[in-house]
Amino acid sequence: MSGMRIVPEPLANLPWRTILLVLGIGGFGLVVLYSAAGGSLKPWALSQGIKLFGFMAAAILLSRVREDVWRQAAFPAYGIIVVMLVLVELLGAVRGGSQRWLNLGFVLLQPSEFMKPCIVLAMARFYELLPPNETRRFSGIWPAAAIVGVPAALVLIQPDLGTASMIAFGGITVMFLAGVPLRLFVGGAMSIAIAGPIAFNYALHDYQRNRILIFLDPESDPLGKGYHISQSKIAIGSGGIFGKGFLNGTQSHLDYLPEGHTDFVFATMAEEWGLVGGVLLILAFMLVIRWGINVGQRAQTRFARLAAAGLATTIFFYVAINLSMVMGLAPVVGIPLPLVSFGGSAQMTVMLCLGILMSIDRQNRKSSRW
Repeated sequence: MSGMRIVPEPLANLPWRTILLVLGIGGFGLVVLYSAAGGSLKPWALSQGIKLFGFMAAAILLSRVREDVWRQAAFPAYGIIVVMLVLVELLGAVRGGSQRWLNLGFVLLQPSEFMKPCIVLAMARFYELLPPNETRRFSGIWPAAAIVGVPAALVLIQPDLGTASMIAFGGITVMFLAGVPLRLFVGGAMSIAIAGPIAFNYALHDYQRNRILIFLDPESDPLGKGYHISQSKIAIGSGGIFGKGFLNGTQSHLDYLPEGHTDFVFATMAEEWGLVGGVLLILAFMLVIRWGINVGQRAQTRFARLAAAGLATTIFFYVAINLSMVMGLAPVVGIPLPLVSFGGSAQMTVMLCLGILMSIDRQNRKSSRW
């Protein structure tokens, strides 16, 4: 029948190539988790699969939200999450020596995860409201620095250096894209370098200092504090070009590789799938990130351009920090590999970023039709 759509228009207009690519990354992650459990769906792959499709459905629903809603909700959401971060410090649940969660009875909520995309939206909204001639002036810079610094500091004292760094990177990226002078970033980097020794000795916890020392010299304690990174390098190197084959990894199956299903899941994957598997996985992530950047380039408003670019780089920082960590190129800071590592927090954050990006992309398509 002419004039009738087989597929409803809202579904037909979704970026299905990107959605299928994200599901492909997540599906490959399920295969890796299945292998890490010794060829069993439990305890990781089945649970992760349910979360993957559940969060993807939520992302598709978020794509129906109008861009104006994200714009108007940016500052209120930021304020609510900051209050939640304060409550975490006062009333938060403690796990593994860190106080990062709010116990709501039916769920443990980690507000810092919501701050990763929220800081991007808040900064994009700030620079949309700021007159362009104020962007390069001090009166337009210190409020932005405060918007980024307050939640980053609250997360740092939980302590959670990795998440605090992600929040700071997301906010600073939007500042850079908005046109803040490069000399300020150079000056900030120099200030951090000067203050680094003081922070190392007086601000960081013992385990955080140990991570930095082990990063600088992992062979100084290969059976103790440097065990994680040493075993990760062995697993990645032993995979060679094509890997040992599915279910044939030894480092993870014999429990030599700690956290082989969470933070060091890339090492588990590389041992069985080799360099080829690692390169293809990184390429898949880069295609998703490139799509997000393209969404920002097509956007019609300053808010949408900054938000889309910031959300895409948030996903990039997830991937870049985790890969640098497992390869020994950065200190171990507890950042998982999104869509692949077991756990719902990173998966939820990435799907939230994806849903907002699809919402902005839908607005772009409507504008181009008009």
